[in-house]
Amino acid sequence: MTNESLPQNFLHYCPHCGSADFAPAGGKQFRCGACGFSFFTNSAAAVAALIVDEAGRLMLTRRACEPWRGMLDLPGGFVDPDESAEEALRRELAEELGAQVAEMRYFGSSHNRYVFSGYTVFTTDIAFVCRLAPGAALAAADDVDSYVWLVPADIDLQTIGAPSIRSLVRQFAGAGLNRKTDPDR
Repeated sequence: MTNESLPQNFLHYCPHCGSADFAPAGGKQFRCGACGFSFFTNSAAAVAALIVDEAGRLMLTRRACEPWRGMLDLPGGFVDPDESAEEALRRELAEELGAQVAEMRYFGSSHNRYVFSGYTVFTTDIAFVCRLAPGAALAAADDVDSYVWLVPADIDLQTIGAPSIRSLVRQFAGAGLNRKTDPDR
């Protein structure tokens, strides 16, 4: 990452002392001219679930809040401190859908820029192919407005808000993993 690729709304003030004398110092580093604090731009971890049903359809959720309110997404969210990606995915699916995970398998990852409240959060979105525990009474909650089941090949990628999620859904649809619910395929 170069400083030229950082968005203008990324950092304006030193997180340590609040000085406006906080400028790029090369690569992904910022340095405060007032207190000498160094800040390195890193990525936050987030998780996404590729949930398929027995008919081979993929679950997509509709976002209830910004960014990308009203657009499609995969269920998931940020990894909390002291939490593994797998623990985060289980927690997010319980919060957003009331679902328990029966099985999960790493699928892939994609990078993203998540702009919230005028601040850019760089993320690495980690996707898992999941099978839900049977008998779950799914209900949209938290930051999910609703959910739909769609045939992966028929998904209009432009209805998905986050570029990273579009990329993961595109890869999933092209991988042939959408034919059955077996996450080990």
